Amino acid sequence: MTDQNLSPPTSPRTRLHQRRIALDGFKREDGLWDIEGHLTDIKDYDFGHFTGLHPAGAPVHDMWMRITIDSTLTILDAEAMMAARPYAGECEKISANYKALIGLRIAPGFTNAVRRVLGGTKGCAHLTEMVSALATAAFQTLSSEINEDATRVQPSHLDRCHALRLEGPVVQRYYPSWFKKT
Repeated sequence: MTDQNLSPPTSPRTRLHQRRIALDGFKREDGLWDIEGHLTDIKDYDFGHFTGLHPAGAPVHDMWMRITIDSTLTILDAEAMMAARPYAGECEKISANYKALIGLRIAPGFTNAVRRVLGGTKGCAHLTEMVSALATAAFQTLSSEINEDATRVQPSHLDRCHALRLEGPVVQRYYPSWFKKT
């Protein structure tokens, strides 16, 4: 495998903002899985904010979320917390709303269900954005745990990107029961 990078920038530049999202999937001893996400936003310069001067390098957002799922990708528990947020005393009040994820299944229609229960003022834009990333990490975490033949349900990651299109060579080779000739 070759190392590939973006081409060099065509003009000198200065970074102003850094967002990092880290996702980790864990198998628990009780047979369930925890998927955890951590989001940080950091500015590389001091900036004035309604709440006062925000120093360069200090997180504007430092947020965590964990979902606990079973082998059907059903969310059994959810927790969110904010170590840094722009409006302390207000932003963190929404964290408990993420319990609304409990009972949702990560499957087609999941994103719409999340929008329904946590969209707009029912959630935090940053935490709700992280839910989609957690769902993708859940698939990656459980990919070797779930036997497609045992469920007889089309794996939900199929037909979601070019490489995994139902009529493509990857599906034909690795998921032959779901392959569709064109």
